[in-house]
Amino acid sequence: MPPGLRLVEADLVEQLGVSRGSVRLAIDVLVAERLVERFPNKGARVRVVSLEEAVEITECRMPLEALLARKAAERVTGAEADRLRAHLHTMAGAVDSGDVLKYGELIQQLHGMVGEAARHAVAADLVGKLQAQLVRHQFRLSLRPGRARVSLGELTELVAAITDRDPDRADAAAVAHFRSVIAALSEPHPDPGGPA
Repeated sequence: MPPGLRLVEADLVEQLGVSRGSVRLAIDVLVAERLVERFPNKGARVRVVSLEEAVEITECRMPLEALLARKAAERVTGAEADRLRAHLHTMAGAVDSGDVLKYGELIQQLHGMVGEAARHAVAADLVGKLQAQLVRHQFRLSLRPGRARVSLGELTELVAAITDRDPDRADAAAVAHFRSVIAALSEPHPDPGGPA
């Protein structure tokens, strides 16, 4: 649902086929996760995350992702390393074909795979909560010309460090990637015309 969309309980009940109580409970959970805002006497709406807040969220996410990368390099199995390499190959194919939407989905899957290999549930859960607030900004960032290729190079180094079982290098690669994301988010750039 796009940021700013008003959430009408009756519409959600009909659309989702659940009870009004279930909808209210779900909205309460989304409010607690900062994905939805509730306004007295006006209802709820999907929360709008400003660019400045997106940068701050990414700054918070960076050390958690570095921890996950470090732990993944320490704990990755041979089968997980093979899956990471194969996934990276799929990501390269998406970039080569210009399918930035697919590439964006594959990035999220890659971060999930790193989180699984890390076997650090607390950090992975915190990253998931932060990530959910950034979807709109990540989508817009992925539409910028050349950004997917830059990102792919950074994530290739991350996967190489993890599969080489080099925790220091994996940590550094994760930090470098998220610093690059922060720099790209901070650059003035015209709206690429994607959904808001």
